Order: sequence, then structure tokens, then C-alpha cells
Amino acid sequence: MSNIDLDGADAGHPSVPRSALVKPLLIVLAVAAVILGGILGWQMFVGRMMGKYMAASANAPQTVSTYVATLKPWQLRTQAIGSVRAVHGADLAAQIAGVVDRVAFRSGEDVRAGATLLRLRPNDDPAKLEELRALARLAAVTYRRDVVQLAAQAVSRATVDADAANLKSARAQVAAQQALIDEKIIKAPFAGRLGIRQVDEGQYLSAGATVVTLQALDPILIDFYVPQQALAHLREGQKVDATVDTYAGTVFHGVITAINSKVDLASRNVQARASFRNADRRLVPGMYANVQIENGPPQRFITLPQAAITYAPYGDTVFVVQRKGVDAAGKARLVAEQRFVTLGDTRGDQVAVLGGIAVGDVVVASGQIKLHTGTPVAVNNSLLPSNAAKPTPPNE
Repeated sequence: MSNIDLDGADAGHPSVPRSALVKPLLIVLAVAAVILGGILGWQMFVGRMMGKYMAASANAPQTVSTYVATLKPWQLRTQAIGSVRAVHGADLAAQIAGVVDRVAFRSGEDVRAGATLLRLRPNDDPAKLEELRALARLAAVTYRRDVVQLAAQAVSRATVDADAANLKSARAQVAAQQALIDEKIIKAPFAGRLGIRQVDEGQYLSAGATVVTLQALDPILIDFYVPQQALAHLREGQKVDATVDTYAGTVFHGVITAINSKVDLASRNVQARASFRNADRRLVPGMYANVQIENGPPQRFITLPQAAITYAPYGDTVFVVQRKGVDAAGKARLVAEQRFVTLGDTRGDQVAVLGGIAVGDVVVASGQIKLHTGTPVAVNNSLLPSNAAKPTPPNE
């Protein structure tokens, strides 16, 4: 291995002075120092600017809308979904098969109880009935004659007993034939409104096939289910309000007529039934209805829009606007304060507040997501969330 000269030259190469290597190294170090200094300076500058921005943002008032907490009348209600059904309703059908001889009704017609609706072709049934009636009359004559002869001891008691049995048998056959004829006639079992006719004259009708539906529509019933906790507030004769989507804005008034004697084991709900006047026939069986039952006398609660409540597993909260001195311009400085609240029932867009705020408190209705206790706020109530007890869609 050859020896290397300390001045940077080996055998066969000219020597390089050490001072020639120091100068470039110093230049590289100087450039690196400038670059690193620039980077550190820029980061410090950005950090100061961000700090100023965050400080300014923290102190800038957040725009919110507010409601003033006031007492309003509140009626506690139990709500349920129910189904409309008729007091009397039936799908009328023939008891035996046959050919339709005559249809005596029109679809949608109101009929009285006992009205004849349809007859099947009688065939030879009336002739058989007359034959049996004749035999019954002959049996009656024979029986009466033998009774007279028995008094004169012209016939035996056994003959008279046989005549009595023959008379009863003949009359029973007459009744059976008459029942067969009656089964071919369909009558309205109660007064009501007919539905759409399902058969035509001349059509063969199987036993049990539906001919038409008959519904008694005035009064009409609504069956509904409520939780078992609501049993404490239910009683027969209690007033009930019902609405159906078919007639938006119309409230039907009725009373509870029956409460089931047991609670359903699967749902823990109890069935109740209410009766409603329905002279205009607007409610028809099969509709579903929204039912409301008033629980006790009206009360007064602080109410807020539901949008003002922040719901959380650890508790429901609202933000209340408080005055904390004045700002540099001499105006009142408003800050937000978070409070836990106890809530009651809801109605429409409103919720009843049972505790946590007092009458006159200014509660943040919107914009609370960006608040915490002590955040400065600016109030702008040009646009407020809905606070209606009975909200309606915008197109109504």
C-alpha cells in the first residue's frame, strides 16, 4: 500500500494545499446556516401569526339566535296510532251454492236492517215445500180425527201417538224445506252502507263466496294501543281527538267506550276503543288515525324549540346568554353559559323544560355547536328555528 501525503497528494500526483479545501467547506456551512435560519424564522413567523389568529378568533363573538324562556299553556297528552273500524261490519256471503237469480241492491247504497239483497235460483224448492205442507195438513187432519175416535174408543192410544209423531215429523220437514229456501236469500243483518257488488245475475255462486260488504258507519270506532303506563290516565268516557291524513287539519272528537281487561304480553300495550260521530261518513273502516288523549287539566311550562337542546348521554344541555360587563365600545358584553336541563314531553317543534332555566332567561336557539361556557356571542334573530306546537308543511 502506497503512502498518502498529508497535503492531499500521493505518488505521481501534485500536492493540494490544505487552505484550498477549507474555503469551500466554510461556504457550504454558511449556506446551510442561512437556509436553516430561514426555515426556523418562517416557522416562528407562522406560529406567531397563527397564535394571533387563534387569539382573535377566540375573542370574536359567535353569532347565535335566541329565544326568551316564557311560560306557556301545556296540555299533557297520550299519543297513539289507531285503526278505524265499524260498530257493525260484515262481508255478506251465501250459505249454500247456487245460481244468482236476482240482485236487489246497488253498490254503495245505504240499506235498512232486513232488506233483501240477493236471491239464488229456487229451482224446485217451492214445489217441495208445498208438497211437504200438504203432507203436514193431512197429518194434522188424521191426528184430529183419531183424537175424536179415541174418545169414542174406536182407535187405540198407540194409533193416536203415532199420528202425533207423524204430524210433528211433517211439520219439521216443512220447516227444514223453508230454511233451505231462506238460505238462498241474503238479507242485510243490520242497517249500514254497502260496498261494491262482487256478483252478477246468472253467475254461479259457491257457498261462502263474498257477495258484498256491509258497514255501519255512524257512529264509528277507532281501536288503538297505548303503553301500560298510560292506564293510570285512561277511563271510559274520556275525550279523545283523532286526525287522519286524508283530511289534513280536521280534528275528530270522540270518547273512550272500552278499555281491554288485559295488557298484551308481547308489547306491554293495552288496547282501547273510542267512538266517534260520523254522520258525514268521512271516516271509513281500515283507515289509520293519530289519536291523542288529554291527561288531566292544562298546566303551564317553560317551552323551547327542540333545536335549542343539545342531547347527550351524560345529560341534556342548553346555552344561556349572560351579560358580563361592557366591551371597548361601551356595549354590553354577552357570553354563553352552558346549563343542564330537565325535559318533559314534546309537542310539535316544542319541548317542555321542567328544570335548569328560569322564566326570562335568554336561551340560544341555533349556533350552539360552536359555543362553550364563556364564549362571547352576538345575537341575530333574523332567522329562528321553528317553535310551533302544531307545525304544518310549508306547502299547506
